Amino acid sequence: MTVLQVGDLRFGYAGDTLFEGVTFSLALGERAALVAPNGAGKSTLLRLIMKEIEADQGQVVIKRDVSVGYYRQSHEIDAQGTVLEGFLSGFREVVRLRAELTQAQHDAATGAAEALDRLAHLTDRYHLERGDELEREVGILAHKLGFSDRDLERPVASLSGGERGRLTLGVILAQQPDLLLLDEPTNHLDLDTIAWLESFLVGYRGAVLVVSHDRAFLDNVCPVTLELGTRGLRAYYAKYSDYAVARQEDLERERAVLERQQSFIDKTEDFIRKNIAGQNTKQAQSRRKMLDKLDRAARPEDVWAVAERVRFSFSPASRSGDITLECENLGASRGGRQLFSGVDLLLRRGERIGIVGPNGSGKTTLLNILAGRAPAGDSGRVRRGTNLQEGYFDQHLGEVDPKNTAVEEIRRVRGDYTVEKAREYLARFRFWGDDPLRVVSGYSGGERSRLALAKLLLEPRNLLFLDEPTNHLDIPAAEILEEALVAGFEGSVLFVSHDRRFLENVATRVVSVRDGEVRVFAGGYRDFVAAQTPRIEAPPSRAESRRKKSEQPPPPAPDDGGKKKYEEQRTATRDREKQKRRMAELENAIALAETELEMLREKLKQDPAGDWAKLAGLAATEQALARRVEAMMSEWTKLGEVLA
Repeated sequence: MTVLQVGDLRFGYAGDTLFEGVTFSLALGERAALVAPNGAGKSTLLRLIMKEIEADQGQVVIKRDVSVGYYRQSHEIDAQGTVLEGFLSGFREVVRLRAELTQAQHDAATGAAEALDRLAHLTDRYHLERGDELEREVGILAHKLGFSDRDLERPVASLSGGERGRLTLGVILAQQPDLLLLDEPTNHLDLDTIAWLESFLVGYRGAVLVVSHDRAFLDNVCPVTLELGTRGLRAYYAKYSDYAVARQEDLERERAVLERQQSFIDKTEDFIRKNIAGQNTKQAQSRRKMLDKLDRAARPEDVWAVAERVRFSFSPASRSGDITLECENLGASRGGRQLFSGVDLLLRRGERIGIVGPNGSGKTTLLNILAGRAPAGDSGRVRRGTNLQEGYFDQHLGEVDPKNTAVEEIRRVRGDYTVEKAREYLARFRFWGDDPLRVVSGYSGGERSRLALAKLLLEPRNLLFLDEPTNHLDIPAAEILEEALVAGFEGSVLFVSHDRRFLENVATRVVSVRDGEVRVFAGGYRDFVAAQTPRIEAPPSRAESRRKKSEQPPPPAPDDGGKKKYEEQRTATRDREKQKRRMAELENAIALAETELEMLREKLKQDPAGDWAKLAGLAATEQALARRVEAMMSEWTKLGEVLA
């Protein structure tokens, strides 16, 4: 059942169009990622869907009686009372009854018959409203989001910004709406909670639209990727990493079509110029009419092109000693709780160590001790190597003064820079036009992160401490930072992150902080994950699947005491046979479609002889067929995993 339809939507500010021609729909059970660089209008599109702002053109239709849950980046929550009451705030009748029941329990302590009757009546009402059941379900959900039993009794007002974000997310998930809109849901979640959220959403019965810069999260949750551009929305029936490849192929194809059409136009116009007044005047006039009627191909829009122009490059620094940090017997306590103790760590020049663990385990505390920023009272010794030039990135962006402009922030570090020199430097970080002269308090989270990194890279560094450096960066900026750290930085790096792709691409070793214990793992993040999880066999190849079809043993014959077991085995065998038949059907369909794709691609290489409408139709058919093959391959792979 389709729950959301968006048709020909257009929106802009002060006469400038942000996007137009946005059309898509979502049905129950569908999960789609909405992707684009920061500033492209992803959050604005979610607000348009929620009718918080009005579109300039087009319509948004949410099916009648469809419930909607909207998680904003801003973590706005008006819940009062305890954290448990906050989680239940989406169920107003239950919250009201719970408050009345609590008061009735106090009143019943007097033993008065009227008070006891009221207590019995409210208890029955509470059971009928599923109050006890909801409390259990919400309690489980709260634990999955990192709240302990003790936390559930805390007042909402005492929560930190990250905790309020998790509470807000929990309030929305607890209601299980038919349509779920999530704007950066993984910010402030640790790796364990992200993994749980992924499994929750994969099994979710409703429709889900996600805005996120977490590439691994998008890959694991969303089989559909919607790319938002100024001229519309492009749908790819593929997870993010496959979409990134497919969109590049589409752009190259569309550019080739445009070049061929332009070549044809140039030749035709040249013929017209040479023959308009000669013997071939009629032919020239005919070709001019043909050009006038020609449906000209638009230049393909590369929505990521501007975002990819950010340049994170490090100023040359002197070489540090081979041993950068040598740490012995480190320990720390916060709020009367021992976070860790007895930690020994050796950091060598050129190493990049990723620190991982649940929220509240002490990751940032450990990083601050290593950076020499911890308060007095922590134990152990950190010996620093020779010739160190250190830099620190704070996830809370405390290094950036919100009262200053970006130019003023740069000149705080480099007083020798003129205003023009500072603006020229900021352009490397995607601050153009009047952006460098704006006050930082008006910047988005992504803009503040880029400014903080710009300040960090102004001076030579050979030892970096980074606390969640990708939290507010869009995908291209995160990828460029990865490349700069891996290929352009010769010093040492210690960083805290919950971005799995960033960890995979950057970390050469992993430090795990969990349950008061700190463990150091040799190898990168994938080696760390492999050490935590049992080995999973890869799905069989097509040839192996076909070979195994005849190798399945027949179900055992029934006996007097095993009839039920026999029926279950027979049902399971029938299901497996259906899955095998489906695999065979998919193999045949994939083979035919791949042959058809080859033929279409050969036709696309040929000269269109001026029939650009036909060529555009062929290109559209080829793209649709390629996505269908991708979807069939995905289904075939999943069936192979099941049968394996």
